[in-house]
Amino acid sequence: MNTFVDSTAAAWQLVASGDALLLSIVGRSLAVSGLACLLACVLGLLLGAWLAVARFGGRGLVLTLLNTFLALPSVVVGLVLYLLLSRSGPLGFLGWLFSFKAMVLAQTVLVLPVVTALTRQVVEDADRSHGEQLRSLGAGHGVRALLLVWDERYALVTVLIAAFGRAVSEVGAVMIVGGNIDGFTRVMTTAIALETSKGDLPLALALGLVLLGVVLLLNLAISALRTWRERVDGGAADAVGLRVEMKA
Repeated sequence: MNTFVDSTAAAWQLVASGDALLLSIVGRSLAVSGLACLLACVLGLLLGAWLAVARFGGRGLVLTLLNTFLALPSVVVGLVLYLLLSRSGPLGFLGWLFSFKAMVLAQTVLVLPVVTALTRQVVEDADRSHGEQLRSLGAGHGVRALLLVWDERYALVTVLIAAFGRAVSEVGAVMIVGGNIDGFTRVMTTAIALETSKGDLPLALALGLVLLGVVLLLNLAISALRTWRERVDGGAADAVGLRVEMKA
């Protein structure tokens, strides 16, 4: 019990004092996850929106594969990317293995199916509700997809926040392709695993507290966005009702 209490107290001290090593690891982790999430969201929003409105042969198989990739183990992604990026692999000429770029690529591959699948579901539900009106106005697949994305932008922001949470908490793939090199590719999750194995529990706990704080902030952001949208929608509905009553 004393070890736990002492380690926790030391961890809080590291967080409160803004330890340089702690901040460098946190900054690198947020940079990797933020860039990966940005890339995955740009591609995932476009691909998911298109899949929601497009109809083509084999679409069911594509959606099945997409849903399968939602449960893709991160270590498998790391292994495949390791083989691709190794010197003897087809992408070895890039020289990305054990680098910042390799970790961004790994997290992008992991997050992309999440963003694509959730976007496809949100936009397809919207298309069922009022897509017929857009079709009657002559909107093609691309235009309709973009309009529906904009119409469901608040729901999709929740998807993006959830995607960042998935990226920042990932450990397996970045450990394999990044190598967990001190000062270069060490991020929060890999550092926690390493410091725990070394017995440096205060630093591991401090990083864990920061990671939990990031996840908590993401959940608070989702909750705040949901509450704000409910108020906005409720206010709009009340305004419409008031105008109807005044006309009556």
